[in-house]
Amino acid sequence: MSENSSSRPALKVLLATPRGFCAGVDRAIQIVERTIERYGAPVFVRHEIVHNRHVVDRLKALGAVFVEELAECPTDRPVIFSAHGVPKSVPAEARNRKMLYLDATCPLVSKVHVEAQRHFDAGREIVLIGHAGHPEVVGTMGQLPDGAVTLIETVEDAQTFVPLDPANVAFATQTTLSVDDTADIVAALKARFPEISAPHKEDICYATTNRQDAVKAVAEAADVLLVLGSANSSNSVRLVEVGKRAGAREAYLIDDASQLDMAWLEGARVVGVTAGASAPELLVQGLIERLSATFEVEVTEVETARETVSFKLPRQLAD
Repeated sequence: MSENSSSRPALKVLLATPRGFCAGVDRAIQIVERTIERYGAPVFVRHEIVHNRHVVDRLKALGAVFVEELAECPTDRPVIFSAHGVPKSVPAEARNRKMLYLDATCPLVSKVHVEAQRHFDAGREIVLIGHAGHPEVVGTMGQLPDGAVTLIETVEDAQTFVPLDPANVAFATQTTLSVDDTADIVAALKARFPEISAPHKEDICYATTNRQDAVKAVAEAADVLLVLGSANSSNSVRLVEVGKRAGAREAYLIDDASQLDMAWLEGARVVGVTAGASAPELLVQGLIERLSATFEVEVTEVETARETVSFKLPRQLAD
């Protein structure tokens, strides 16, 4: 006998809005798609264009080849630099090899690069708040000579950092960090170095901030928070952390609906759902469909901001 929907337990799903693709991610994916359309396959991409397994797999199927270093790319095919940005040495190498390259670096990451260069040119010692080894951090530190930028990962790092001149220090931040965590580190730096030069505008990007604010709005009412995103996506991992701090009883990061363990939802009446800035909306819809197979689902969108930002494509792809 088929299951009657009325026999399913009720589940309220609070859908965080904004969620999913930001303008920088959307632009980066379009760059890969249009480069393949214009130049044919294969097209090479240095590092994952964005940190999402589903996006990367789909682009591979279209003809993108993902590599870690430029040395792996032939000179007769286009190469694209990921949205996270690259050290200055990478485009310099591409020019030396006379390669056709397209830069998909998010404009908000490029803004951090410009600020770091400005501080360096002004003779300031620069600290970068971020996570060691993250491609964006590698790219930002690679804008300047070795030793010009000191990485600060924790409040303890900020408290033990010893500059050459305490009155001539500047800081920048990785764009995908938690606003709250960064605030603690910035406060520690400002307490030690009152004259520290700050960014003209917050380095943490609008999309990261908006997604974290939306998660806070749903997490306080949610028994469980489900975040769609890949484990190597910094902004997605931060959403889990923000959700727990904001009141969600439990919070989980999953690549897609197949990774949902229904035992997590035992006794839950309200589930919050969001997606990191590199996770496509189809994953959200797939999760809701999975939930609807077991529960009588009522979906409510919780909107905390409306995003209208868009970024231009590189000149090589301008129509």
